Amino acid sequence: MEQQINRIELRGNVGIVHLNQVGENRVVRFSLATNYVYKGRDGQGVVETTWHNITAWEGRGMPDFEKITKGKGVHVWGRVRNSKYTGQDGLEKSINEVIASNLEIEDSSYSVPQS
Repeated sequence: MEQQINRIELRGNVGIVHLNQVGENRVVRFSLATNYVYKGRDGQGVVETTWHNITAWEGRGMPDFEKITKGKGVHVWGRVRNSKYTGQDGLEKSINEVIASNLEIEDSSYSVPQS
């Protein structure tokens, strides 16, 4: 049987941050923007931004969650998880999130390269 792999690595800028206490542990959930730059048909640079949902539990491989703030550059390693839940409107919803196994806070945020 072949080994299965569920691994992701992202580097981008933090959006909205929610830090919560769950029992004796802390969990941080934040959005992370990554940019892909390419040239459009007209030759002009086009920036495609993708937002990712990140969840990290306090522990080994994790920085001080207080330092994860909007606009900060972050490097994330982890796995992808798909979850379903029922919203307040009674409809079933699904979410894709990255469960972080390691986070590094970068010295500065990332700028979009110019074409």
